[in-house]
Amino acid sequence: MKAIAIDGYGPAEQLLPRQLPDPPVGPDTVLVRVRAAGVNPVDWKVREGHLAAAIPGHFPLVPGWDLAGVVEAAGPAVAGFAVGDEVIGYARRDDIQHGTYAELVPAPERSLADKPVQASWAQAAGLPLAGLTAYQALQLARTGAGDTVLVHGAAGGVGHLAVQVARALGAARVIGTASEANHDFVRSLGAEPVTYGPGLLDRVRTVAPDGVDVALDLFGGEALDVSAELLSRPARLVSTADPEHVTRLGGSYVFCKPSTADLSLLAGLVDAGRLTVHVERTFPLDDAADAHRLVEAGHVRGKVVLEV
Repeated sequence: MKAIAIDGYGPAEQLLPRQLPDPPVGPDTVLVRVRAAGVNPVDWKVREGHLAAAIPGHFPLVPGWDLAGVVEAAGPAVAGFAVGDEVIGYARRDDIQHGTYAELVPAPERSLADKPVQASWAQAAGLPLAGLTAYQALQLARTGAGDTVLVHGAAGGVGHLAVQVARALGAARVIGTASEANHDFVRSLGAEPVTYGPGLLDRVRTVAPDGVDVALDLFGGEALDVSAELLSRPARLVSTADPEHVTRLGGSYVFCKPSTADLSLLAGLVDAGRLTVHVERTFPLDDAADAHRLVEAGHVRGKVVLEV
């Protein structure tokens, strides 16, 4: 099969197309022929070895955890999917080798769900990791009817989905931090934009004098301190970026996990017209290095996706 693989941790330049043997299909594994693969910030962190101590890698290593594609084969213990099914997945394992930047991916059954009918392949591939992170974080914070929710980085991959998911969970108001250039985009998602950076606390207080009920942090640092000032209950602060800091403040750290049930819920929101995945740019698989450079530079609106 064709894939993008690396033989050691390092810069984006080593992300080159190559031919690799087709991956194995274990008892609980679904072999997916990939149509599109989402690119996430964690992908370049894996490429550089930042996760090696927690999640061992085996070389040649194919990066990527997000996919949308068609079931090619299924292991003997697989009950929920059959050949020809269109699926999405957050195909994360306990080690890293057979990633989604490839024509064929062996995905654990627990990591897959049916593809939303109303999404393109690119939109579907951009949903799993970012959508699961947003949903699981907001669930952990017990987001519900009437809440005012603060989302830091509301124009980014996780953030733009979190705004919409918060609304779907019943939030009365969503306030989203973003650069001035992204304010109209944030408004289009259903949030009230405020500019991030120094003075953020006062700007949020201007639009929400009584503070907020839930805060989702995607950056760490000052954003966490501002969030803590605005919340009446620290336990409703969640962060994907700074586990030690958020714990000291009384909140919780979130590292999303594969879940067929959660993915199915998100796909249902897409098909109901309540959740849209914004794809900022697509790249052919051969240009994975350029996709990594774009994501690593930051400031992407929505998602970046590889077309396979």
